[in-house]
Amino acid sequence: MKWKGATAMAKGKEKTVFFCQECGYEAAKWLGKCPGCGQWNTFVEETVTKQKNETVRLLPSSEPVSLNNISENDLVRIDTGIHELNRVLGGGMVPGALMLLAGDPGIGKSTLTMQLAGVIELEGTILYVSGEESSQQLKMRAQRLGVKTPQLLILTENNLSVIEKQIQKLQPKLLILDSIQTVYLPEVTSAPGSVSQLRECTGRILQWAKGLDISIIVVGHVTKDGAVAGPRVLEHMVDTVLFFEGERHNHFRILRALKNRFGSTNEIGVFEMQEHGLQEISNPSEIFLSERPRGAIGSVVVPCMEGSRPVLVELQALVASSPYGQPRRMTNGADFNRTAMLLAVLEKKMRLPLGNQDIFLNVVGGLKIDEPAIDLGIIVALVSSMQNRQIKDDVIILGEVGLTGEVRTINFLEKRLIEAEKMGFQTAVVPQGNLKREQHYPLEVRGVRNVSEALQVILGGA
Repeated sequence: MKWKGATAMAKGKEKTVFFCQECGYEAAKWLGKCPGCGQWNTFVEETVTKQKNETVRLLPSSEPVSLNNISENDLVRIDTGIHELNRVLGGGMVPGALMLLAGDPGIGKSTLTMQLAGVIELEGTILYVSGEESSQQLKMRAQRLGVKTPQLLILTENNLSVIEKQIQKLQPKLLILDSIQTVYLPEVTSAPGSVSQLRECTGRILQWAKGLDISIIVVGHVTKDGAVAGPRVLEHMVDTVLFFEGERHNHFRILRALKNRFGSTNEIGVFEMQEHGLQEISNPSEIFLSERPRGAIGSVVVPCMEGSRPVLVELQALVASSPYGQPRRMTNGADFNRTAMLLAVLEKKMRLPLGNQDIFLNVVGGLKIDEPAIDLGIIVALVSSMQNRQIKDDVIILGEVGLTGEVRTINFLEKRLIEAEKMGFQTAVVPQGNLKREQHYPLEVRGVRNVSEALQVILGGA
């Protein structure tokens, strides 16, 4: 397949421009507020070369086709060989898709991509391009992971023009680029990783994916705030954004789709980092609850939904008198603002003196949960810790809590209960509005209408 287009013309004069780090908006001078995205203090100064004629790279010519005449064979996905990755992608990798894999340094991005190159079955070449490591270093990682794929080719190069020549020569079926922040185009004078370089390089890579029907994975770094490094336009240009999260000192890793044009963005993949690479976790509930202490104060189990998969996790709360004038509030894995709202409900409706208490909330296992169905579980854990009351080990707690203290209905109740029954739980405390007459549930259910009633059922009162 040949490209249509024109090559870049001779370099023009250099000039200074300002780019928004969030959306890539270009301005001739520094602006306090970006007109494109409305963010403040996001402009950075860069020196670029203005081309007399911009490089134009066109996709292969094609004719309009009726939707009804498109064969379903054109929509077949590629099995990656990693079940958890298939789940997150929506059933497998789509040919011609451009995917961005982001995550903190050392979280396992390069490990995942190398394992993928070792297990995926493709009728063609796999090209692994690294701008950060030497071929010897990649060989060492491959040996550690047991990767011996003969069709895997290694290229250590930062110049995107050189990489493009190899792409047109080899015509690979899968391209892995590690990382997008290290590559550059010679005709763009700014440094690798700058806003202009990232924008132009990603645009060129996108043309490879669509024009040559290559599945491409680019690895991206994140900032200290946890966002993908570079302008927000980088995430807009790709088809899929995968985020690899977890704590470096915790062996669990969560793969989450923040954007997916070919599937759901709610699914997660769970892995465990071991000596010989990432191990898939087929039953996350069992792993997350494996070290739960029996009879612990301030510990509850809540079934949360991650896409179509119910996952049982342990919530731990610690409430203690504050030795300082300003009590501390810390959450790990749960939304801080929503937790603050639940604390206000307890103070107002249950008359609990929490204003002078240090409060710590933790989701065990490194999972981040943002669904309101865990509200009631958070409240029960907090009261249990504050009043030193034990919660039965075989109870799960579900329910969204409103500002008046009412317990609201949740979705996918039956799926959550089935998963809890598989894990050996006997009783579930759920919103009364979810219970239907003459419906059989896999375990004993207790319906509650408000927070006071829930605390009475679980703890014997507040």
